[in-house]
Amino acid sequence: MRTHKCGELNKENLGEAVELCGWVHRRRDHGGVIFIDLRDRAGLVQVVFNPESEETFALAESVRSEYVLRVEGVVRDRLEGTVNSNMATGEVEVLVHHIEVLNESETPPFPIESDIEVNEEMRLRYRYIDLRKTAMLRNMTMRRDVTRNVRNFLDAQDFFEMETPILTKATPEGARDYIVPSRTHPNNFFALPQSPQLYKQLLMIAGMDKYYQIVRCFRDEDLRADRQPEFTQLDIETSFMNEDKIMAVMEDMMRGLFKDVIDVDLGDKFPQMTYAEAMSRFGSDKPDLRIPLELVDIAEEMKDVDFKVFSGPANDPKGRVAALRVPKGSSLSRKDIDVYTKFVSIYGARGLAYIKVNDRDAGIDGLQSPIVKFAPAEVWEAVLEKTGAQTGDLIFFGADKTNIVNEALGALRVKIGLDLDLLEGEWKPLWVIDFPMFEWDEKGQRWNAIHHPFTAPSCTEEELKANPGAALSRAYDLVLNGTEVGGGSIRINKTAMQSTVLDILGIGEQEANDKFGFLLEALKYGCPPHGGMAYGLDRLVMLMTGSSSIREVIAFPKTQSAACPLVDAPAIVNEAQLKELNIKHHKIVKDEVSAQ
Repeated sequence: MRTHKCGELNKENLGEAVELCGWVHRRRDHGGVIFIDLRDRAGLVQVVFNPESEETFALAESVRSEYVLRVEGVVRDRLEGTVNSNMATGEVEVLVHHIEVLNESETPPFPIESDIEVNEEMRLRYRYIDLRKTAMLRNMTMRRDVTRNVRNFLDAQDFFEMETPILTKATPEGARDYIVPSRTHPNNFFALPQSPQLYKQLLMIAGMDKYYQIVRCFRDEDLRADRQPEFTQLDIETSFMNEDKIMAVMEDMMRGLFKDVIDVDLGDKFPQMTYAEAMSRFGSDKPDLRIPLELVDIAEEMKDVDFKVFSGPANDPKGRVAALRVPKGSSLSRKDIDVYTKFVSIYGARGLAYIKVNDRDAGIDGLQSPIVKFAPAEVWEAVLEKTGAQTGDLIFFGADKTNIVNEALGALRVKIGLDLDLLEGEWKPLWVIDFPMFEWDEKGQRWNAIHHPFTAPSCTEEELKANPGAALSRAYDLVLNGTEVGGGSIRINKTAMQSTVLDILGIGEQEANDKFGFLLEALKYGCPPHGGMAYGLDRLVMLMTGSSSIREVIAFPKTQSAACPLVDAPAIVNEAQLKELNIKHHKIVKDEVSAQ
């Protein structure tokens, strides 16, 4: 049906008879000559219709945007002055002597290529049209190139690509499971996997040694702006490797990926930073190192001041007082500061104190702020010294519970860095290591796993039991430009340690056997030391394409409300199907819907 793709033609094809198929991207009628930009996956080419070929010309006059055509013609040079340097095929065109309309098209609900902003709901409703856009095709091409590259790398490293079940058993992975009723086992349910975590550990016990999978995962999470109920994960597991070796292999993979696909050099060795240092300096466990702003603790300086807003948290073991210096930030207006104050309120901050350093050499007299009067000059001098403040700088302060200060100032640091264009460098990878094993849930009065219950601690079983809050894990996250693109850990490979961790998490023996009995049993049969990593493939491709959302790099994503406008899912299931599954549904009245 075709001899070439539209976007592949160039001067090497001059004089060739070609057959092309594609969509009408644009049609122009210039002085009795019709020009059509014909589009397929490979790109665009200009095809030309002369009136001398009456039948062909008449048919060309009738076509409209998005008609599907097949044309036959000869490749020739474009006329002098008409070369289009913006097109890969811009030096040539095809003089058509035969045209066939393969299919007509109604007017699309939105332009294929336009600066007009289209509602995302509309784009997803007609996703098959949205995907025709050059930008979307480029994103899908990048996604293909990324998956092909990592497959090639892992295959060369002797990893074994294996599939794990989609219908499985509910496990606590930090979000709700999607539940699937079983017809053959009445009143029993499968769950869709949040990750293949336990299966890949079982593969290590089985002696598979090196495993990977590009796998769909499912999480029934509450509405969040950039999460998807189903997403793609690059899942990796190895035996007989410690965390340093695993991270080294993963670095090699990422360096090759970025160099091969987008020609970016990520550097020879990714820096490492402990969780504690990341939280102290940046207020985040995924710091964007392109932004040269840091949080500085000033609790010691504020313990004895009369200003209770600062002295209270400074003397609270669970509190923090921190400063964020913005070089040349004194140029920010009061309106700008009010915007930032409102911004940090999203993270629970009750305000945003600040000081403008108008004259560093003038001491307290060179400072401009409503809070200067609440502390003596020597305190402010110590703060200026500690933060490295200079004339023209601005210092923001956070004082509250540690988690609130970290979240508020950490987010403010990123926002200011982007707003003021303070980025240093284009790509900054980072390994974050030495995470705590657990975090205390005040509301539930229990320990929760920072990563997952199968992460190995860096201490002994006895030390773990004695002080769970002090235990560090053998976990590692890969952060790129402030986004966590992957996370992994060395896993627990002994039954006693796994039982201890589950017990600390409040999962008793009976519940542990009900949920993880198969794993606890398998650990008894010669489980090797093993560990691995999982990457959010959608998120990784989003970064590499410079997209603003993972929905831009997924062919058929869901909306923020976890719905699919394209096929109108989720949808009601008829009573016959429910009866076959032994399910009765509860009809929700309006008041219940409003309460949800």
